[in-house]
Amino acid sequence: MKIEVALISVSDKTGLVELAGSLAGMGIKILSTGGSGRTLKDAGIEYTPVSEHTGFPEILDGRVKTLHPRIHAGILARHGEQEHLEVLKEKDIPPIGLVVVNLYPFVQTIRKPGVTKAEAVEKIDIGGPTLIRAAAKNHESVTVVVEPDDYGRIVEELSNSGGETSLETRAELALKAFTHTASYDAAISGYLTSLVSEDDGLPGALDLNMVRQASLRYGENPQQKAALYRSRFSNPGGVAAAEQLHGKHLSFNNYLDLDASSRLVREFDETACAIIKHNNPCGSATGDTVKEAYLKALSCDPVSAFGSIISFNRPVSVEAAEELSKLFVEAVVAPDYENGAVEILNQKKNIRIMKMDPLAKPGDITAKLDIKTVSGGLLVQEVDDWLFDGDQWKVVTKREPTQEELKDLIFGWKICKHVKSNAIVFAKNCTGIGIGAGQMSRVESVRLAGVKSRSSLEGAVMASDAFFPFRDGMDEAADLGIRAVIQPGGSVRDEEVIAAADERGLAMVFTGMRHFRH
Repeated sequence: MKIEVALISVSDKTGLVELAGSLAGMGIKILSTGGSGRTLKDAGIEYTPVSEHTGFPEILDGRVKTLHPRIHAGILARHGEQEHLEVLKEKDIPPIGLVVVNLYPFVQTIRKPGVTKAEAVEKIDIGGPTLIRAAAKNHESVTVVVEPDDYGRIVEELSNSGGETSLETRAELALKAFTHTASYDAAISGYLTSLVSEDDGLPGALDLNMVRQASLRYGENPQQKAALYRSRFSNPGGVAAAEQLHGKHLSFNNYLDLDASSRLVREFDETACAIIKHNNPCGSATGDTVKEAYLKALSCDPVSAFGSIISFNRPVSVEAAEELSKLFVEAVVAPDYENGAVEILNQKKNIRIMKMDPLAKPGDITAKLDIKTVSGGLLVQEVDDWLFDGDQWKVVTKREPTQEELKDLIFGWKICKHVKSNAIVFAKNCTGIGIGAGQMSRVESVRLAGVKSRSSLEGAVMASDAFFPFRDGMDEAADLGIRAVIQPGGSVRDEEVIAAADERGLAMVFTGMRHFRH
């Protein structure tokens, strides 16, 4: 059925004048509301105010304007049912064939610093979602448009088909409309939920409200389909907002490693580098310069660093870029790059060069929650942002750690938090020199860290993400040259483990905090 009447009520005026001008040029009558109407009037486009159409003025400061039977009957009437058309004719209600609506800027409002609940609530649209849902429900007869990006295609289709749209187009736009209103409601629900403190600190309901940002070639393996999703309404942040300066598209595994690497370097105030392979650090260090931090990190395990992702919490210098260009890596990510550094890295054909502030977290619930899928549901926990409280640390051995050992213990503890459990990190001079990850027994992780080490362990320290269940870990570490240990404590055999450390002359600190990472 040819569209004769269009209703336009938009908050975002992008493309409004061009759209309305095209519709008017096709002889389509336009109904519009306050702000949209004023824009059309200023542009010299004829329209009929909704209040004139309904015979009822806008009231309550515009809260009530389109909630009227003459509007909704015109939208909801089925054009293929004679009874509906007869009712419209009897009541002198013209059928509305096109509804163009976008909603009050609720999300933009709640992003503003210091916004009050009253300000946010006032931006909850009522009439808009009602119009959209009515038109989408009746998409067999009515075309609904919620995004300015679709204006052009609608004008083109109307022009080419004598003022009609296809059922296929209407169905596609109806799905987009329902998704739009569902996401809008989820944003409102999420905001109001955030104002209510649950006893356990977690939301009573979880609406992730995600939209696909990019399709990926495949998932962890070629037989798995994959995509990157981001929050539809939150401020950008995290790896989903990273800017790619060079290289081919990122893979599923690249994104996982980018996230792991950025989380690790975020731990440090000092200049830091993290080298990540298969979601585990295979090297990490701090240094006076970016180049020094990188070379120290690389010394931990240069073999595993091949094909890795390398992150920094400082801009990459030309000198660091020259060293990086000597190694094949999947990606480099940093807050910025000095003049000339990108050009040097560009010479590596397959490298991805990413610009990302490691401190810029997403502005939505994903910044606070760690979410994992299980069959039939989700497991949700708070992000493990805790590291240590020096007041809670306790030296439990006869020997106190030296100042140099304590510095390395703190460094190792930061790295250990980001290693898959069971996790062991050997550190010296604020450099990881041996990392044992993902073993089923803790003593095997100690042995693996020793095997992976490519430098002398004499005088190094050891960090463990959880307690030692037996003394064998202490004995193994002491045999390798370890001089100090940091671990949470809490084992039923703590006294036995402490005694072993004392026998071997080790200093040991209990943190009282565990950092499992499965």
